[in-house]
Amino acid sequence: MTMIQALRSAMDLMLERDSRVIVFGEDVGYFGGVFRVTEGLQAKHGRTRVFDAPISEGGIVGSAIGMAAYGLRPVVEIQFADYFYPAYDQIVSEAARLRHRSAGDFTAPITIRMPCGGGIYGGQTHSQSPEVLFTHVCGLRTVMPSNPYDAKGLLISAIECEDPVIFLEPKRLYNGPFDGHHDRPLVPWSKHPRGEVPEGYYTVPLESAAVQRIGSDLTVLAYGTMVYVAEAAAAETGIDAEIVDLRSLWPLDLDTIVESVKKTGRCVVVHEATRTSGFGAELTALVQEHCFFHLEAPIERVTGWDTPYPHAQEWAYFPGPGRVGAAMRRAMEA
Repeated sequence: MTMIQALRSAMDLMLERDSRVIVFGEDVGYFGGVFRVTEGLQAKHGRTRVFDAPISEGGIVGSAIGMAAYGLRPVVEIQFADYFYPAYDQIVSEAARLRHRSAGDFTAPITIRMPCGGGIYGGQTHSQSPEVLFTHVCGLRTVMPSNPYDAKGLLISAIECEDPVIFLEPKRLYNGPFDGHHDRPLVPWSKHPRGEVPEGYYTVPLESAAVQRIGSDLTVLAYGTMVYVAEAAAAETGIDAEIVDLRSLWPLDLDTIVESVKKTGRCVVVHEATRTSGFGAELTALVQEHCFFHLEAPIERVTGWDTPYPHAQEWAYFPGPGRVGAAMRRAMEA
């Protein structure tokens, strides 16, 4: 399956298994979503289970919170992650706080899907990676899969979770893994082992990282598209990097991170979002705190720049294998 097909399979399966699950958002019904992730679901499950919403992100999330408080399990789509800002108050002040402020009487088991990231020439309003704005908020879970197998298993886990889950989908990975070389032909998921996705029910734990590549020279902490950029950088530099795909950004699988960094003694953190106050800063602090006496070199960070995502300079902003490979070399030479 492609990641699009895997996500659709997860929602299709959960709509069948649980009558409380509903899917709605802008254009997700008849049209099947701007990326066709929900294509065919309305025709199969009906217009009361899969339906279109007005262009009002605050209204979509606010309605979902009310539905969830009274027993439903909404899965809503924000058409691009860049458009979630009008709904941020609903997410932070209502969804994230409902369980705590009601002393457990109410919960908000909603899943908010958002295509995110660059690499598709979307410019500054269709390319953002806002994950850190959610990981900072107590009461939210934040997830970003890097492949179809994880995408389906994590989405099922998110729908079944009693807490609100921010489910970020790197749109550059929808149809195949992307290593940052934009001038090369697309590799489809059908030629990648993580494109093998079971038709039936399975889950991937929300709080688990995965070692994508075993290595001994250094550890790369990455998620989403940057997992494949890190793989390309390791291959091109010849550095035996251990690549940890975080998958769940919060709660974080700290044990897997610490075990890897203590083994290799070096660490490179990679993400596409802007550098200042990005999630990489939190990862760097955690590695410093838990692995200080095992580190052989300063921790390196490779990120986007502190500027709006530029349309004309897409590949200067995007952290490609050249920049990641240079950070790997610096870590090895220190």
